[in-house]
Amino acid sequence: MNTDLCEKYAMLPRSGLVLCAVSGGKDSMYLLEQLRTLAPDYGFALHCAHFDHRLRGAESYRDRAFVADWCKKREIPCHIGSADVAAYAAEKRLGIEAAARELRYAFLEETADALHAVRIATAHTADDNAETLLLNLARGSGLKGLCGIPPVRGRIVRPLLETGSDEVLRWLEENGIPHIEDSTNAEDAHARNRVRRHIMPELKSLNSGFSENLIRCQSLLREDEAYLDTLAEDFYDRNVLNGRVSAAAFAALPAPIAARVLARILPDGLSRTHIEAVRRIAASSKKHALADLPGLRAARDYDSLVFGAGPRQILPKRALVPGELTPLPEAGLEIFCELIAECEEIHNSFNTFSFQSDSIRGKIFVKSRAEGDKIRLAGRNCTKTLKKLFSETGRNGSQAPPVPVFYDSAGVIAVYGFGIAERCAPEGRGSVLRLTVRPLRAVG
Repeated sequence: MNTDLCEKYAMLPRSGLVLCAVSGGKDSMYLLEQLRTLAPDYGFALHCAHFDHRLRGAESYRDRAFVADWCKKREIPCHIGSADVAAYAAEKRLGIEAAARELRYAFLEETADALHAVRIATAHTADDNAETLLLNLARGSGLKGLCGIPPVRGRIVRPLLETGSDEVLRWLEENGIPHIEDSTNAEDAHARNRVRRHIMPELKSLNSGFSENLIRCQSLLREDEAYLDTLAEDFYDRNVLNGRVSAAAFAALPAPIAARVLARILPDGLSRTHIEAVRRIAASSKKHALADLPGLRAARDYDSLVFGAGPRQILPKRALVPGELTPLPEAGLEIFCELIAECEEIHNSFNTFSFQSDSIRGKIFVKSRAEGDKIRLAGRNCTKTLKKLFSETGRNGSQAPPVPVFYDSAGVIAVYGFGIAERCAPEGRGSVLRLTVRPLRAVG
């Protein structure tokens, strides 16, 4: 076992408890014995954890008994867990391998919590790492996938990542340490088995130093990945606040850094298509654009990118009837409509609208603006689309509250916060239709 790797990543603590995952196979038995030897020097306590997947009938019980018996002889506390992986896979619609991994790691984490373990050690070797690299390469993975299995993830450590299977077997034989074989390892049903049984031997036959070369290659790749991650972390810490970041700053990032910044915002991962969609709206000249991502939405909101933005709130069409109060809960407002036969004092503001009664065509209603809507505001001497009007005042953003727009059968008669249409402006005294917009009052 490469203790330099352990020291580099602080895998072995100077105190506390290490929980070692042991299947009974050659790699995990080697790891258990190596940790048992190192425990007194480092000062940590060692426990064993074995998980029975209930997939191989009597063979599963054999593995369980073997590990428990070995730990008893070595006076190593052993914790056994089990689950019906096949049933879980069917329930969750997962492959058997994915279901087994999910349940196994859940057991290890729960056991470690109960024991207050500071490390969980798993027996992934250099060969496992090579297989992972080849599988990820076949899937078209990027740099992170080519780095293979991470040496450390949380409290999970992999001390054997630079130790080959040949070295493991040689040491077990020299020291008389038994192990058991999983019969399914000889089957080609799973992709990893095919890589292990057919591709890896071919690569080793082409170059006898393949395993050592790959260890060195992945070490260099991990250094590159760590450097790029540092750049992304620095940008994230300095620029991302409450899910918002400057669109220009994000657009200026090199693609590898942009992808890693997004990985911090969306830790479950994004496809290349999703990443490019976000970069596209960041670099766009449009002030408003959307990109739907797994579980949330990214929105271009003027000069910012906003992550977690929901769909824009829309005000449905509601009729306004004189003498009635109409609530607009989407905007947090309510509207009182009244008809005043002889209005002696006409007062208009951004939230009080008085219309000449005979200028209204048909029934009036309120809703969100529609594409192409226009208004000639009283006193402005120009006609503008509502889209342009809202853009000029920052009300088109995906995070902006919905703006009530008032209509009659001929078109827009007023816009909340802007004013009324010139054609409806009252002229002196007379019959007036008045709309008063105010904050929605709480009920009860």
